[in-house]
Amino acid sequence: MSKKIAIVGTGLIGRSWSIVFARAGFEVWLWDPIDGAVSTAIKLIKEELPNLAEGNLLNSCSVEQVFARVHASKSLEDALDGADHIQENAPEQLEVKQKLYQQIDQLVDPQTVLASSTSGIVASLFTENLNAKEKCLVAHPINPPHLVPLVELVPTPWTAEIVIDRTTKLMHQVSQAPIRLNQEIKGFVVNRLQGALLAEAFRLVEDGICSVRDIDISISEGLGLRWSFMGPFETIDLNSPKGIRGYCENFGPLYYELAKEQADPRIWRESLLAKVEQERRQDLSADKLLNRQHWRNQRLALMVSTKKDGEAKLGK
Repeated sequence: MSKKIAIVGTGLIGRSWSIVFARAGFEVWLWDPIDGAVSTAIKLIKEELPNLAEGNLLNSCSVEQVFARVHASKSLEDALDGADHIQENAPEQLEVKQKLYQQIDQLVDPQTVLASSTSGIVASLFTENLNAKEKCLVAHPINPPHLVPLVELVPTPWTAEIVIDRTTKLMHQVSQAPIRLNQEIKGFVVNRLQGALLAEAFRLVEDGICSVRDIDISISEGLGLRWSFMGPFETIDLNSPKGIRGYCENFGPLYYELAKEQADPRIWRESLLAKVEQERRQDLSADKLLNRQHWRNQRLALMVSTKKDGEAKLGK
């Protein structure tokens, strides 16, 4: 496998992907159509690396070693030349991606995999007419991928099996946790799960059942603690002496009744959004959002580091 990775689009996700690949030993070449974006990205990557080193999250590499693998490309052609894998992080706009992939298609090497970080646009909508369409798929990370390892691999109807296999292997190689979808679906898996939870959270606030803060506490001090190391199926499997069948026999009727109540989707209307925003701004003023994002990343880094230590001692 080549040691060159092309990062196309160097915003928040592109920068984070750069760290993922660079700390795993790959040479990472960044390109962005916006003037100054690459130099800004490289500066921010350099600033982030010491924090990761403190949490032992650079794969036993030094800050200098990782940073030396991050390079600025003079052009899109320069970035793609000889790359084994392209991680595209363009804005979440179909027209932008269609135009960009037409450019990439004219420059890409035959062996290169084209992976999109798109959060919900299925790749068939912007790859169907490409010569290299069988090399295309979605590799959707969870923000920020250098701290949250999950990656959703979503093939198009024409993605070659070897491309999925190679991308799965690559993600394992860079210490990510890939899951594979068998077919395209709007929003993929994680956003569909998150969307179901958000829909109910907004519903509970709109109906006056509880506050925004209490909803957040119910996850951060409740469900989220278990979900940080096991998923919903394992959770219910362990919540009954008879395992998952016993749990479903006991609680299946209740969840069915709840599902009927939740079957009526609701638009997040302006009045509801204003209420939720007001409650959030009471807890966190708008001028402190960036500081809180930094706090979040520090907590994530600490949790990931602690989780790795725990798995080493206790097993997964």
